[in-house]
Amino acid sequence: MSKTGAGKFITVEGQDGAGKTTNIKFIEDVLRGYGFDVYLTREPGGTDLGEILRRLVLQEHELHIDALAELLIIFAARAQHLSERILPALSTGAWVLCDRFTDATFAYQSGGRGLPWSHVEVLERMVQGDLRPDLTVLLDVDPETGVRRTRQRSNTEPDRFEAQKVGFRRKVRKAYLDLAQSDPGRIRIVDASAAVRDVQVQIRRVIERFIGDAGTG
Repeated sequence: MSKTGAGKFITVEGQDGAGKTTNIKFIEDVLRGYGFDVYLTREPGGTDLGEILRRLVLQEHELHIDALAELLIIFAARAQHLSERILPALSTGAWVLCDRFTDATFAYQSGGRGLPWSHVEVLERMVQGDLRPDLTVLLDVDPETGVRRTRQRSNTEPDRFEAQKVGFRRKVRKAYLDLAQSDPGRIRIVDASAAVRDVQVQIRRVIERFIGDAGTG
């Protein structure tokens, strides 16, 4: 039987190659093991409109997308995601587990693309109001390792962000680490350069501590 009560909002962040796909499923399994109703989703995406916008932002194509236009597209997808999926799920008491959220926008669009931090902050307030994740698991990996893993994991062409060079990835990583330093109570850093089993030991520790602190274990 699923537990009821106030829903929690957990996000998983990290650069391409940090192991988000593998480890977000692990987090889902841990939460379900504790009896929570888990709603798994992703950004950009999560809705029919969001998935269309995701393809526009991520796929390589002939269109040149200005950095500011890219930022606005991402927040348009986020607005739809919140109203259609995330907020309704939280209202039922589900624990929403999201593959990336606004921290990724700070990291990629401000850190990587160089847009002013304040642009993201303004849109964050406009679209989200007071909503922020209750917990963010940041899978941290050095850019070189991330590039190597991205190249090894499949034979598919990299998307627009995966194809970025190491210098871009270094800027993204720095922005993520700056965010973690500014909000250590919410953002928990996990060393994702380790073997998968060791990474998941770290993650389980973070999740179980959060559940204990939330008084829902």
